[in-house]
Amino acid sequence: MRAVVQRVSEAAVRVDGEVVGAIGAGLCVLVGVTHEDTVDAARKLAAKLWNLRIMADDDGVMNRSVAETTGEVLVVSQFTLYGNTERGRRPSWIDAARPEVAEPLVDEVVAALRSLGATVATGRFRTEMQVSLINDGPATILLEL
Repeated sequence: MRAVVQRVSEAAVRVDGEVVGAIGAGLCVLVGVTHEDTVDAARKLAAKLWNLRIMADDDGVMNRSVAETTGEVLVVSQFTLYGNTERGRRPSWIDAARPEVAEPLVDEVVAALRSLGATVATGRFRTEMQVSLINDGPATILLEL
């Protein structure tokens, strides 16, 4: 499982011009799923996201987690995180899990975050989404479990 985590001042995802998920300050998380991923990996990712110390403290230092600050997370599925560009000019998506495998695992990340106390907004699986955000810092982290 891969995730691009961005500390944001705000973020939203739109489908057909309609906002389907939005947060204020918190984390915008793009989640990619591969064939070997499991429910356990999804839960571990959620715990890592909840406790990842990339939120600013009173001195502006990345020393707090989203659990200690806003509690807001926007989770967006992103199969393109598994695009392989080693050969040619067009990425291969062979490492990305099929939607019927990936969707329940992304849903598990969301459910696990909510069980930890997060306020979670989401995109909409299997749609063309437009994600907008104001990256705070900017602070962007790549997680791979």
